[in-house]
Amino acid sequence: MVNLSSIFSGVAASAALSKYGYIALFGLMVLESASLPIPSEVVLPVAGLLAARGLAGFNFYVALLVAVAAGIVGITIDYFIAYFVSKDVVYKHLQLFHIKRETLDGFDSWFNRNGVFAVFSMRMVPVLRGLVSFPAGFAAMPKKQFYAYSILGSLIWDVVLMSLGYYALQGSVTEIIAVIAIMGVALYALYLLIARRMKTQAHQPAR
Repeated sequence: MVNLSSIFSGVAASAALSKYGYIALFGLMVLESASLPIPSEVVLPVAGLLAARGLAGFNFYVALLVAVAAGIVGITIDYFIAYFVSKDVVYKHLQLFHIKRETLDGFDSWFNRNGVFAVFSMRMVPVLRGLVSFPAGFAAMPKKQFYAYSILGSLIWDVVLMSLGYYALQGSVTEIIAVIAIMGVALYALYLLIARRMKTQAHQPAR
């Protein structure tokens, strides 16, 4: 089912990038990384495309650096909200992040078993990328680990999506479809791996 709000926010994000350049990229990626409904799957390819065409002053590597820096700010916001505020208070205001309690409960339980893997892998899963910062904060995950694996996973995500815009969106329709299909299969495989691990461990007693 098509999410109209995502489409509209994607169009708005594209317009903002074209008009305000790096400032818009930084602001949008901070919000996206802080679990707000900003589609990085639109923002980053558009940034890559603008860099390829030399529009809005974009340079690929500078834009990548801005996106990564913004992501660090966003995940820090969620991590320290969960770190310093009680879980009950966070849960009471989940609607601000458009998150369901059951979803965060599932991530919280899974994180307790798979801290490092969870942080790294979930940074490459659309929509759910920001959620893992909350259980990491609840569990007071060591900050060095949290940032190291978060940045690594986010960097892979950012490079792939910006490269999609930089290279694929300039190609033929066939090339664009092929690249999108490959990305879709890769993301689905990652999702299946995570889902299988969550399902398997849900039936195991906690240690």
